[in-house]
Amino acid sequence: QVQFVESGGGLVQPGGSLRLSCAASGIIFSFYDMGWYRQAPGKQRELVAAITRIGITNYGDFVKGRFTISRDNAENTVTLQMNSLKPEDTAVYYCNAARPFENYWGQGTQVTVSS
Repeated sequence: QVQFVESGGGLVQPGGSLRLSCAASGIIFSFYDMGWYRQAPGKQRELVAAITRIGITNYGDFVKGRFTISRDNAENTVTLQMNSLKPEDTAVYYCNAARPFENYWGQGTQVTVSS
């Protein structure tokens, strides 16, 4: 059974930082491209950052150098370091694992950026 344990969300002031982590089980982690997506109320889910099996990264246009995604295949974890957070970054953030014909989602973690 595939499971993700997401952690690190919470309330932060504008300009602050958060570090999201996703620990995966039930999959051969190194076989999957991993990503973080987010969904704000009334909006579609969008890509925040992704990292392929071989470590190639891709970011949403809105990131503009503020976030960094990384993975640890030995620990089956993917991490998203978020700096210079803005109120518009407020959303539920979801961990994703994907490979051809397979796509798995975490339960989401809330990130709120507010003063």
